[in-house]
Amino acid sequence: MNTLLKRSLTGLGYAAVLIAGIIIHPLIFAAVFLALLVLALMEYYRMVKLAGGDPQQITGIITGVLFFGSLFGYVTGRLPLFAVLSAVLLLSTIFIIELYRKKPQPLANIAFTLLGFFYIALPLGLLNFLIFPGLPQNTSFYPWILLGVTLIIWAFDTGAYLFGTAFGKHRLFERISPKKSWEGVFGGGTIALLTGVLNAWLFQILEITDWLVISALVIIFGTFGDLIESMIKRSFDMKDSGRFLPGHGGILDRLDSFLFAAPVIVAWLFFIGN
Repeated sequence: MNTLLKRSLTGLGYAAVLIAGIIIHPLIFAAVFLALLVLALMEYYRMVKLAGGDPQQITGIITGVLFFGSLFGYVTGRLPLFAVLSAVLLLSTIFIIELYRKKPQPLANIAFTLLGFFYIALPLGLLNFLIFPGLPQNTSFYPWILLGVTLIIWAFDTGAYLFGTAFGKHRLFERISPKKSWEGVFGGGTIALLTGVLNAWLFQILEITDWLVISALVIIFGTFGDLIESMIKRSFDMKDSGRFLPGHGGILDRLDSFLFAAPVIVAWLFFIGN
């Protein structure tokens, strides 16, 4: 199987699973995104270990799962907000456990473990608010905002790749990512804004101005997310975060834009009252 065909089939399969996880049912959403969270954390901690670090992989994954699960319980009305706060307080156990591990560089181990939570588990956990936008008045499942955000991110990433490949001459951040170009960002940004306009027609819970703001946030923070993941991989001297998706790299490689754009989008929707 040639590389292009493998990449295309993998991309279609990944997209199908993600869309199914968003739109079918809240429990399917929880299962799919919990799986993505665990896989992304495993890839991240694996990179840290290969680079010589010694993070608390099991503790980090358990803490991330409990945080996501408690937030899901809160947005569905099954758990009080206190459960979410309790899950966050579990981060303190990372410090306590490190006392008894007797490993070299304990502060670095703690820092790498906590970074996994804040870089991966926190943004993915906040996606719960995008599928239950009626909080706190009601807990109705409404997957279309998250689907719209996902479409914008995919449109931006695809457009940036195509325009960058065809027209890219001016490097965006050559020290970190030599192949990314300003032409790619502008081309992908145009496609993202057009997708935001389409979303306003498809998913009318938000006004067109809100979708355009979300598109702009994806362009800005999705770009930073991509660059930051490249910085992390470069720091660990690795090309891909993993091999879970043939032709695409790892799960973390596919989620890099999500991880930085999602928290800002959630904050924006809270700010405007949605």
